[in-house]
Amino acid sequence: MYGLGAYGLWGIIPLYFRALKHLPPLEVLAHRVIWSFVLLTGLIVVWGRRQDLGSAFRSRPVMLRLTASTVLIAINWFTYIYAVSIERVLEASLGYFITPLVNVFLGIVFLRERLRPWQLASLALAGLGVVNLATLGDGIPWIAIILACSFALYGLLRKTVGVDAALGLFIETALLTLPAMTLLGMLEARGTGEAWTAGAPTVGLLVAGGLVTSVPLLLFAGAARRLRMATLGFLQYLAPSIQFVLAVLVFDEPFTQTQLVSFSFIWAAVGLYSVDSVRSYRSARAIGNASVIVSDTVHG
Repeated sequence: MYGLGAYGLWGIIPLYFRALKHLPPLEVLAHRVIWSFVLLTGLIVVWGRRQDLGSAFRSRPVMLRLTASTVLIAINWFTYIYAVSIERVLEASLGYFITPLVNVFLGIVFLRERLRPWQLASLALAGLGVVNLATLGDGIPWIAIILACSFALYGLLRKTVGVDAALGLFIETALLTLPAMTLLGMLEARGTGEAWTAGAPTVGLLVAGGLVTSVPLLLFAGAARRLRMATLGFLQYLAPSIQFVLAVLVFDEPFTQTQLVSFSFIWAAVGLYSVDSVRSYRSARAIGNASVIVSDTVHG
């Protein structure tokens, strides 16, 4: 339920940003940062995490990595808000379909991980899908590429930081809050800020940005502690699948034959990657169980 809640909410998040498309994406991003920071501050206090927070701030390596992850998550958030505002949710969903495959590629480059044959095949299929879209479609799908690369790099950095999801997100929003407040102050000083004059419903939606950002992440943290990685691997495709359906059936975005071919390559890549991951997990588990049996037999 935690996993379904997290990925389900991430799947319908285009509906939230769609309701704010009349505002500039950068202004929406600034409000998202500020209200997320306000909510997370309350949670950190209630949970008694101030000592952990102090330890993180005193660690130079932790803060350097979190500063870099802050830049990446800001790029990711802005790109997604921008994609919804210009009605490119379909391309955004493509970005999150290929994110796990970008994770695999980064594992090769930065962690020196070795790929199994089916993983290589899935990367090749995903590459064909992107190349087909770039050459026969409307050009290189920059939104999808930026979303996938920024989130995959973000995950790589957070993998090396010894803080949990909630604490890490609090520090990231804390680092972004001053720039966000400065931006909003400049907009108000110039008389170009649109949020506060857009009416109570818009202001309410902006304030709710803290919940929209934090609740799915906290649900995901709960799921990650309880579920197998193979299960999480399947669930992660729920969000882009819902976004894909919203783009085509609700937002009425065009879905061309070229896009169908490209998405077919991506879906085939995702299928290969998922099947290989499950087989690898089951094999490792069987070996682990066999080792336990042998150990028990020897010591018995």
